[in-house]
Amino acid sequence: MNSPWKGKAKATNQDYDDLRPTITYRHILSNNLGVRDPLRVVALCDSDAFYAACERVRLELDPNVPIVVQQWESIIAVSYPAREFGISRMDKIKDAKKKCPNLLAVHVATYKEGEKEPSYWKDVDTRTHKVSLDLYRRESNKIITMFKEALPTGEVEKASIDEAFIDFTRPVREKLLERYPYLAQVPADAPNGMDSPLPPPPPIKWDDLGTVLLPEGTDSAGEQSNIDVDGGATWHDVALSIAAELMRKIREDIHSKLGYTTSAGIARNKFLAKLCASYKKPNSQTILRNQAIPSYLHPLPFQKIRFLGGKLGDALAKEYDVSTVGDLLTISLDEIQSKFGENALWIYELLRGIDRTEVKEKSALFKSMLASKNLPKPITQPLDGHQWIRVLAAELALRLNDARESMPTLWPKTIVLHARKGHETSRSKQATFPFVRNVTVDVIATAADKLWKELTGDSKTVNITSVQLAFTGLEKAEMGQKSIEGFFATRDIQRTFLKRSREEDEPLVSLENTDLALPKSSDIEAVSFQCTRCRKTIALREGQATGGPSEVAHRLATLRSEHGDFHFAQDLANSNEGSVPVPRGSSLKRQKVEPKGIAKFFIQK
Repeated sequence: MNSPWKGKAKATNQDYDDLRPTITYRHILSNNLGVRDPLRVVALCDSDAFYAACERVRLELDPNVPIVVQQWESIIAVSYPAREFGISRMDKIKDAKKKCPNLLAVHVATYKEGEKEPSYWKDVDTRTHKVSLDLYRRESNKIITMFKEALPTGEVEKASIDEAFIDFTRPVREKLLERYPYLAQVPADAPNGMDSPLPPPPPIKWDDLGTVLLPEGTDSAGEQSNIDVDGGATWHDVALSIAAELMRKIREDIHSKLGYTTSAGIARNKFLAKLCASYKKPNSQTILRNQAIPSYLHPLPFQKIRFLGGKLGDALAKEYDVSTVGDLLTISLDEIQSKFGENALWIYELLRGIDRTEVKEKSALFKSMLASKNLPKPITQPLDGHQWIRVLAAELALRLNDARESMPTLWPKTIVLHARKGHETSRSKQATFPFVRNVTVDVIATAADKLWKELTGDSKTVNITSVQLAFTGLEKAEMGQKSIEGFFATRDIQRTFLKRSREEDEPLVSLENTDLALPKSSDIEAVSFQCTRCRKTIALREGQATGGPSEVAHRLATLRSEHGDFHFAQDLANSNEGSVPVPRGSSLKRQKVEPKGIAKFFIQK
C-alpha cells in the first residue's frame, strides 16, 4: 500500500535554510572548520573525452579531427568532434564509420608475448594480445601533478583516471586575506568580537570566470516558483569567484602544456561540484552559487543522482509517487526515516544540496599492482600458461618501473598469481618477491612461472579462463636507510603466505563434464574486475557475458557501479553503529547481520 504522503507540493524557503550563512571573523581566521566551513569551496575537474584526447595528443592531430578509441571491436571513447556525427560508445566501429567516413579509429595499445612494452600494432587479437591503459595512467598523473603544484595548500583527490576533486577552501582563504587585509583584524568596536559578522562583501566581476548559475523564478514546468531567494552577493560568492579564477588558470596551463581541455564544476561541496561539472561541456567551467542551488536541484530527476538510482530510487518513486528532487522535498525527515531507517538522513540532506564528504588526497604510494587477462580461449595445457605470464609480467614491469621513477625505494613484498575457471572462486599462490637492481620482464616472469608450476602441479590438462598477476605489499624504504637493500634486511624478506583455504592449494585440474561454456563474444577484454576495497573478483553471471561487446561492457560497468554502491551503503550503515567485538579465543562466530534501512537496497554483487 502506498504512503498517503505524496511529493507533489511546492518546495519552500525552509527546505534551503543554509544558503546565506553569516560569515564571522572566526570563520575566516580559522583553519580547521572542515566540511562545515561556511566558506568551503570544492571543484570537480573532468578531462574532456580523455582517452580520445590522449591519442590525439600522442598523434599530434588537429583538435577538430573526429576520433574514437576502440578496444577490440568496442568503442570506449568518442571525441567531441566525432560526437557531432551522432557517434556514441554503443556504436560498432563499422556503424560509426558509416556516420562519419573520415572517422579515425585508434585501437588502444596492447601487450604481446616477447615485447617489453605495449605498442600500437597493426593487427591485434584478443587471443594473443592484452590491452594496455598505461598511456592514460601516465597522462592522468601529469594532470594531477599540475593541480598539486598549483595548489600546494589545497587538497586534491583523484576520483578516477579522468576526474579529480579539489578543495579550494584553504587557498581561497589565503587569497581573501591577501586581497582584503582588513578581514585579518577584528575591529575594536566589533559587538561580538571574533563572532561578529564580516562587513558587506565587495562587488564581484563574474566576467570570464565561467558559466554562473543564478537563481531562477521558474521551475521545470515553467510555473512561478515560491522559492524566494535573495540574489545579493555574499562572502561565499567571493570565495567561489576566487576559486573560479584559480581553476581557470590551472585549466589553461593544462591545455597549453599538455594539450588537454577540461571541464569543471565549482560549488560548496563534492556532490554539487560533480553535478554541475557537466553542465556545459567541453572546455568550460560552471559555478553554482548557493542561491542557485534550489532552482538547479528542484527539476532534476532524482534517480539520475548517484546512489539515488537503482532499487533505492525505485522504492522512493513508488512509495511517494515522485520523480524529481522538488517532489521529494515535501517529504518530512520523520516520514522518510520511518520508511527507510535513520540513515535516510543522508537522502534528506543530499536533496537539499548538503554533502559533508571530505576531499581526501589519496596516497601516491600504491598498495598493490594488478595485471589480468580474461581469456576468450581457456588455457588447457599447463605449458600454454607461460605465454600469458610473460605478457602480464611485461605490464607489471612497466608499471613498477614507472612508479619507481618518482619513488626510487618502492618495492613489492609479494608476488601473487591468481587463476580461475569460469566464474568460480580464483585460486592463488604467492611468494616473497626478491630484490633486484633492475626490474625486467624476465625477473618477474621467472618468479611467476614458479608459482604457475605450484598452482598446476602435475596436471596434464587444466581449464583456466582468467589469469591475474599482482604485486602486493608495495612499500617505500624508511627515512634514514642508506639503500633499498636495507629495506629488505628485515624479517619481511622471510617467505610468507596469505591465509588460504585448502581448496586454493589444490591443482587446477580439468574434470570431465565440468568445462564452462565460453562467452559467445570474444570481442570484450574482461567480464570481471577486482574490487580495490574487498579484494574480491566480481564477475558477470553466466549468460551476462553474451551478446555484443558494447552490451557486455555496459553490463560490467553497471556491475561495478552497483558493487561500489554496496560498499557505500555498508559505510553508511556502519557510520552510526559500532560492531560488537568477539573476544580473542572465543569459539563464537560473528553472525551475519541482515542490512537494514537504505542499506538493504544496495545488494552485494
